[in-house]
Amino acid sequence: MNIALIAHDKKKKNLIDFVTAYQNIFKEHQLFATGTTGKLIQKETGLTIYRFQSGPLGGDQQIGAKIANDEMDMIIFFRDPLTAQPHEPDVSALLRLCDVYKVPLATNQASAEIMVRGLQNGWLDWRSIKDKREIYDD
Repeated sequence: MNIALIAHDKKKKNLIDFVTAYQNIFKEHQLFATGTTGKLIQKETGLTIYRFQSGPLGGDQQIGAKIANDEMDMIIFFRDPLTAQPHEPDVSALLRLCDVYKVPLATNQASAEIMVRGLQNGWLDWRSIKDKREIYDD
């Protein structure tokens, strides 16, 4: 599965700790991340991570394009709800795309843990169906 990892500045350490804790699961998948977040996770874990631009410089939109092109299966985005983000419209667009394309999205550690455990147990295998477009048609 293709998994995107994103974190606002005040949540980067939390995401690094989370990925480190579940490194044995993440190493079985293709990982993508916004610039700084990906660099920090890769440095700490040694996992291979494809890095996009930093979120405010277009990284959120690059991940959004992957979602729209059916090339992203899961998003883990540790958001900081208490700090205003200058690129909030990009964040909102990314969240909207997850809803439109039915891409599982975790925005905090609790929901991310449920998703990663589900990934480990095969509960998200429906995301791997060859022609996912049939699933998206309501």
